[in-house]
Amino acid sequence: MPMALSDKSKQTGKNRAFRQSLGHAWDGLRALFRYERNFRKHLVVGTVAVIAGAILRLTLNEWLWLVLAIFLVLIAETLNTIVEAVVDLIVGETYHDLAKRAKDIAAGGVLMAAIFAVIVGALVMLPALGRWF
Repeated sequence: MPMALSDKSKQTGKNRAFRQSLGHAWDGLRALFRYERNFRKHLVVGTVAVIAGAILRLTLNEWLWLVLAIFLVLIAETLNTIVEAVVDLIVGETYHDLAKRAKDIAAGGVLMAAIFAVIVGALVMLPALGRWF
């Protein structure tokens, strides 16, 4: 998504009000959903986990772990997107070993969060399935 180098009509300073900050945060979430395929995939998987949790009637403690795992993956994907955007902004189309390393490490963070979520999902859902049957 190319941006103009200098657009005097766009805000560059601090937000003047909480409502303005909230609006920018909402714009960011919409951009994540619109432009980031992996974020949408994580949302779908998280939604499926929530539906499964509702069907299995998870306990409050199980819900806390499940929601933590889901949000951890979404936050990791958000940070990965930020790293990719900043690196691309700095290096452009030029290859650089440090740019690759930064992107790979950010992607690794998402992978670690996803592995954590799978472990939590198994620890929460398998006993709940046992109670259900």
